[in-house]
Amino acid sequence: MRSIVAGHVAANATEFVELAIGTPLDLWLGEEGESEEERAARLAAARDILADDPSLYDRTTALAVETIGRTMPELLNLVPARPTVPARRRPRGKQVAA
Repeated sequence: MRSIVAGHVAANATEFVELAIGTPLDLWLGEEGESEEERAARLAAARDILADDPSLYDRTTALAVETIGRTMPELLNLVPARPTVPARRRPRGKQVAA
């Protein structure tokens, strides 16, 4: 089965995600061995992209959840937390005997 995004054929999963979000993954994840200057420049570019397309974050998050749901659905089986029972309040000060 071929993965086609916006008319382009993705050769692998990384290309599929890059085509789906419209940016290279290295922009968001960084590269091994990058210098502090390279990291600062990469993050500045990422901020500019998000400023130009504020909905990119929501679309990318939705894509990640959809992908996890299809490939590893057990990760989305969340168990609700138990409600906490408030501790009993103890009376303050001296108690007067009745």
